[in-house]
Amino acid sequence: MEANKEHIEPLLQKAEAYAKTSLQLMQFKLIEKTAVVTARLFSRLILLVVISFFLIAVNIAFALWLGELLGKNYYGFLLLGLLYAVIAIVLSFLQPLLKGRIGNFIITQLLN
Repeated sequence: MEANKEHIEPLLQKAEAYAKTSLQLMQFKLIEKTAVVTARLFSRLILLVVISFFLIAVNIAFALWLGELLGKNYYGFLLLGLLYAVIAIVLSFLQPLLKGRIGNFIITQLLN
């Protein structure tokens, strides 16, 4: 009986060490995936901010140009505002599709 205990104890210690190592490995993999996804999202956010500033400047110039063509500056801004209202309405109908794609992207990044 005591001989069995002598054989089982080292086995249990090795199993415990293996479980701890496996848990630590899973933690490191999770940290790595989180870092990769966060870095990608953050870099895309920075790109989005830069593109937004560019688009704001272009939109102001376009609205002023349209206003000049239509005779009053505010007509250009009004026309451009209506265009964005139409785009917002279309995007509101596409929101479930976009939400699903963004969710799937994040899940694939975490699982790969």
